[in-house]
Amino acid sequence: MLPSSRPGTPLAANISPRQETFNAPVHPLHPAHPIATPQQFYDWFAVVEQTISHSQEAHFRNHLETVQQQLARCEAMRNSVIEINDLVQGMLSDWRNVEEGAENLQAACERLLEERDRLIQVTEEISVHMEYYEELEHATRMLNHPGDAVVLQADFLLMVERVDVCIEYFQTHRHFVEADIYLLRFQQCMTRAMTLIKIYFVGSLKSLASDAQRRMTEQKLSATAEKHILYSKFGAMAGPVAPLLAELERRAMEHPDELASLLSECHTIYFSVRKSVISGRLSAEIKALDPANSNLVELTRSGCSYLKQLCAEEFELYCRFFNSGEEKLYRYLESLCDYLYDDLRPRILHEPSLLVLCQVCTVLQALMILDTAAADKVDSDDEAGHRLQHQRIPPVDRSFAARLISLVGANAEVPKPLQRLNTAHLLQMILQDARTRLFFKAQAAVQAEIRHFAPSKADLDYPGNISSPSATIPEDESVINTELFAALSYRESRAAWYPTLRKLHWVLSLLHDFVDPAIFEDMAGEAIGACRHSLFSASQLVAAQSSELDAQLFLIRHLMILKEMTSVLDAERVEGDARPVGPQQPALVTEYLGALLRGTSSIFGSSTLFGGLISLGASTDDSAKLSADEELKRECETLINMCAERATQPLRDAPWNLSKNPNGANLAGTAVPIISTQMNRFLENCENEVRAWVEKLRLYLEDARTVGILVAPMQANAVSRYEGFRASMNLDAEQEPIVSTAELWDLLRSWCGE
Repeated sequence: MLPSSRPGTPLAANISPRQETFNAPVHPLHPAHPIATPQQFYDWFAVVEQTISHSQEAHFRNHLETVQQQLARCEAMRNSVIEINDLVQGMLSDWRNVEEGAENLQAACERLLEERDRLIQVTEEISVHMEYYEELEHATRMLNHPGDAVVLQADFLLMVERVDVCIEYFQTHRHFVEADIYLLRFQQCMTRAMTLIKIYFVGSLKSLASDAQRRMTEQKLSATAEKHILYSKFGAMAGPVAPLLAELERRAMEHPDELASLLSECHTIYFSVRKSVISGRLSAEIKALDPANSNLVELTRSGCSYLKQLCAEEFELYCRFFNSGEEKLYRYLESLCDYLYDDLRPRILHEPSLLVLCQVCTVLQALMILDTAAADKVDSDDEAGHRLQHQRIPPVDRSFAARLISLVGANAEVPKPLQRLNTAHLLQMILQDARTRLFFKAQAAVQAEIRHFAPSKADLDYPGNISSPSATIPEDESVINTELFAALSYRESRAAWYPTLRKLHWVLSLLHDFVDPAIFEDMAGEAIGACRHSLFSASQLVAAQSSELDAQLFLIRHLMILKEMTSVLDAERVEGDARPVGPQQPALVTEYLGALLRGTSSIFGSSTLFGGLISLGASTDDSAKLSADEELKRECETLINMCAERATQPLRDAPWNLSKNPNGANLAGTAVPIISTQMNRFLENCENEVRAWVEKLRLYLEDARTVGILVAPMQANAVSRYEGFRASMNLDAEQEPIVSTAELWDLLRSWCGE
């Protein structure tokens, strides 16, 4: 603690002598000696005054001293900071020197690493390029081994792959030293390798074929032994040979100019060898079928089934060797089929029976459909794995193998395996022959049995043929396509049809599934036209043999059937499919007839069901006549007018008829008994005629709705004639014997069974 700045009051003057006596403490300002003189006093007082002044400034001096000490410390600290800063600057300078040196060292190291990597890369590139040059010696050394069995060595296919890679390499690096020379030599090696494959394959195949032919002629063998010789042994040979031939096929695709001829020779020799091996057995099997005497349908079924099996076996065996040459394979299989076709074609082209030809077509189409249904798709992934099994690179020369995979392994164009045997292609020729003969035979049948048909008396026996339960269908016409005309309302009474219409139905039913649609449509148009002509001719003969009413009903009945048949064909053509028209078709034809009689012709537009074939039967000879719908309408109107006219005949024969009494008449002046008698005759005649007419309608037309459609206009016609008669004769409606229009309507309905 600093001393007080205010000193105590000097006590020297108050000190008593007693205190001095006891040596009490003496104040510093107390005079040391008693003051005796003024000068001493002044001196003492100056000291006291100076002491007081000094005491008052003591804290300033203390503070000044403190400040000086702090300044000294700060100066020392500043000197320390300066010294430390100098040291840090020195250290920073040293660190920067070290960092700069490290960066220089790092850059130098990186340059050394880059140089090292560049040198390594150059070394690798040189080594890789040299591998392609060095492959020539390896390939040449392997190909120069004696004998053609070199192709069976484990690394032969690897060598071929390497040669192929080298060829592609030098083709893309023609600027390298001696690239053209090495390219030519590698191409020669490839050709040499593929030639060795061909030589080995041909030699092995001929040797096996020679042994097979020798064993086939030694003694009579069982079917199992023959199959083993002809297929099992050849299939066993395909095991080691198939990978080699696959390589040849692949190289032939990549280098067709150089190697395609070698593959073609392999195909040709294979087919030649196989044909020489199986021709004897094939000829014997064909002779066993006895083509000259066997039934044509049975010969077609058994012969084609055997050929189908034989071709399937040959196809399967061929696929074990090759994956290409499909066109040549089918030519070879066709040559095998010629053994049977040479005997089968003449029989087909001279077959007189239309039914037998259809059965032949059915057999052929059934075989083709079964083949199509049994066809399965080959899994492409499994195929790729199978095709690459023999191309797998062994774990040697990894760098070169990697280049092999990158250059050709991943993108190599590998021949796709052949698909399933297309038996339809082999059977198409004989089917075409059968269809051609079927078409011409059908044309002949249309001309002979429809257009120029000469009916017998029994054929014109109508309505006897309809009402007779003994009517039968000829045996050859009993076989029909039931699906095509399944909707015909008259199909159950087909035995009662006129023979030309029945023949038309039979011919079209048979031809439908075996003739091209365009040809079938032309044939149908011609046949329908001929049938229409025959129906009109027959109606005249029926009129002469039976009655005019039977002739009209005969014609309408058959025109209705013909209309239904044409509607089925037209619906099929418009819809574009082969489905039969459903059970609603008869009702549709009935509605068509009603619209026809009402005079509404919109139903006959070109876009409707009957638009396309409504006049299909109109031939060039008949172009000036009415169209088919107008003819049907005309015949129906004639039938209706015939009935109405006969029913109202007594009205025209009445004595007061204006046609017989031009001066006019009035029933008011006519005797009531005469009027009553004449009206009774009219009603009796009308009832007899209407009942007989309706009965025949039901007999001929069978369908109640169709009968109703014709009955309604007949009733209206008869009533109209009656009303006209009453209007012309001034009939008195109040007179008793006169029948009113409403009463006549009721009577007509009761007579018609409504």
